[in-house]
Amino acid sequence: MKRIIPLLLFCLLPLTGFAGTSASSLDQKGYTETKYPIVLVHGLFGFDTLAGIDYFYGIPQALSKSGATVYVAQVSATNSTELRGEQLLTQVEEVLAVSGAEKVNLIGHSHGGPTARYVASVAPELVASVTSVGGVHKGSRIADIVRGQVAPGSLPENFAVTLAEGLVSLINLLSGGSALPQDPLASLAALTTEGSLAFNQKYPEGVPQTACGEGDYVADNGVYYYSWTGVSNFTNALDPTDGAMMVLGLAFNEPNDGLVGQCSTHLGKVIRNDYKINHLDEINGLLGATHLFETAPTTLYRQHANRLQLQGL
Repeated sequence: MKRIIPLLLFCLLPLTGFAGTSASSLDQKGYTETKYPIVLVHGLFGFDTLAGIDYFYGIPQALSKSGATVYVAQVSATNSTELRGEQLLTQVEEVLAVSGAEKVNLIGHSHGGPTARYVASVAPELVASVTSVGGVHKGSRIADIVRGQVAPGSLPENFAVTLAEGLVSLINLLSGGSALPQDPLASLAALTTEGSLAFNQKYPEGVPQTACGEGDYVADNGVYYYSWTGVSNFTNALDPTDGAMMVLGLAFNEPNDGLVGQCSTHLGKVIRNDYKINHLDEINGLLGATHLFETAPTTLYRQHANRLQLQGL
């Protein structure tokens, strides 16, 4: 039973759905008004809105109020990166049809980072930029431990999968994603070091060639790549999830956000890799209870939208 606990904690990663938020017309270009729409992509166990609570808590509103056009994608809460990527590709095509834009700016959190990379790799003509926030690009130590400790086909694995499927069913019920296929083991495999490196062989754009360096700022496919992450675990005493982040963070031998190591998050131009935020703070959870003396996550997204604007994206 003890070996199941890490898997269950790993399952409590962020969640996302497909919805659009547009700013009203402005007399002057707003601070966050980008040339192309922004599409937010959730991570493992993600959703767009769950029982009225956004996965990216308050972030679409913070972006749209000063000019950005924002969409929040909903892909399978648990599945392989490629399958999630195909779902995202379909939604990107829908965004372009609705908005009339030529491209989108993808911002993915956690498993959403590789998911966004997939779309940019197979359809670069539709993507202006990919931004990864706490993304898993060279695997997660937590996924490696879970996969190494829980034997494939074992009773503990079957029990954990059953619980994970129950959680996904609840998420789907409350977020409207019941039609999406789910596969907890496929998502776990994708987030291991082995799975991530195999994915990188097929879709290498933006991935650093060194262990902890930067990748191509502009890849050969013409897409711009950015990343940022936090390296704190316990950030706010009022956030009950910080305890889990602190315990999980002990599994790493490098700075981490509680679920992903600092170097694994690097993609393209690394904006910063040392914010005082954890994996859930990166999406402004839980309900905005983040570090009191660090830049608010909503501000980080706003600053990045302005960065994209200045880049002409």
